[in-house]
Formats: sequence, structure tokens, C-alpha cells
Amino acid sequence: MPRPFLAGAFAASLALLGGSAHAAEGAPHPPAQRWSFDGVFGTYDRAALQRGFQVYKEVCSTCHAVKHLFFRDLTQLGYTEDQVKGIAAQVQVTDGPDDTGQMFQRPGRSSDPIPGPFPNDQAARAANNGALPPDVSLITKAREGGADYVYALLTGYKDPPPDVKLNPNMYYNAFFPGHQIAMPPPLNPDQVKYADGTPGTVQQMAFDVTNFLSWAAEPTLEERHRMGFKVILFLLVTTGVFYAAKRKIWSRIGH
Repeated sequence: MPRPFLAGAFAASLALLGGSAHAAEGAPHPPAQRWSFDGVFGTYDRAALQRGFQVYKEVCSTCHAVKHLFFRDLTQLGYTEDQVKGIAAQVQVTDGPDDTGQMFQRPGRSSDPIPGPFPNDQAARAANNGALPPDVSLITKAREGGADYVYALLTGYKDPPPDVKLNPNMYYNAFFPGHQIAMPPPLNPDQVKYADGTPGTVQQMAFDVTNFLSWAAEPTLEERHRMGFKVILFLLVTTGVFYAAKRKIWSRIGH
């Protein structure tokens, strides 16, 4: 996302409504997308997760924290432990106090939480005209429409209709309630150069970062799905055993 002026953009997008006559209108329901993690047997697409993390790191992390994630969690995206150590080491974190009672900076470790862009909420508000950029760890769970809404919002920027007059410093978004949003379009074509060579279209970047944020909100989804499958299988087998036992017992009773 663009720097200082836009640092609170996503926060404002979730909190501010336009003041025009269209402000009271609700946004259309976001179109349903096909997500690999949907359904009882859904799983995460590791390639999409890694691309989404790249989008988050290069674009979104200038504004938004993922407070619930540690660097070590990134192994679930398919990174090796050495790769995670390398990712963590690129970040300077505050540690201490040392033997003299002073705090100090050191390279990040796998055991560290992924740091946010601001040291505290007050600093975040000061840098964003009073707006507090939200933590996006749970954003797909916190917004109605979930992943579909986040994707629609990121790709919903358009020129306003002729009858819509935008307020100063507002942008038209087809899927934001009221359609007027303070966040400029955060994604631009080829803004991110994917390591795997995937074309960096706005739709692709929005899709990938939505996958990443969905995983961040529910990293245990696959484990839960596997457990659910085992439970269903156990119940089916148990039902079969009880049915066979019932047939055997009742077969001894004359009719």
C-alpha cells in the first residue's frame, strides 16, 4: 500500500462512510469466489498462500499488523525452517533489557511474533490522521462475506457513476457500504513481482492475499477438516457394527 498518507487506508476503508446521498445505500453482496479451503474437504493452496504472504509483506505490512501470527507459523505455508529463519532475520525487533538495563535491536527469530508497522496504537493514529489501521489477522472472520468480501473490496474500485459526487479524498468502491471509501486502490498491476513468475494482476494479488488472510484467521482449518472426516468415518463404522450386532441378536428370536 502507498506510504504515510495511505498507511491507514485499509482502516479507513472499514470505518468510514461517504456523506453523499448514496452513503445510506448498502453495497451489493460480494460475488462468490471459488476458494480451495471451502467445503468439508477444503485445503489451503500453498502456492497461493506464499504469494499472498508476499503481497502482505510488500504491500499491506506498511499499514497493518498480523498480531496473532509468529514467524514460526509460516512453516504452515510450505516454507522450510531455514527459509522462515531467513524471513525473520530480515526484520529488526526490540529485545531486552540487556545487562545495562537498556532495550536493544536484534534480527528477528522464528519464535518472535511478526511485528507490526507501528510501535503502538498512539503512533499508528498519529501517522494516519487519527485513524487506527486494524489488525488483519482475523479480517476474513470479522467482515460479513468473509473472503469474498475482502476480495471484492480489493478489486471493487471503479470510476463513479455520473450521478455520484465523491467527497474530498474519497474513492468509489462498488462493494463498500455507501460506495465512498477513504482508501485509495491499494493494488496496482505488477506492483508485486512474484517469486514464482505468476503475473501480478490486481485480481491475482487480491486473490492471493485473501487466501493468506483466510489462513491467518483460521490456520487450523485443515486439521479441523481432517478430524471431522475421521469422526464421520468412525460414526459410519460404529453404525455398521451396531447394525450388524442388532441383526445377529434379533436373528435368534423367532417371529
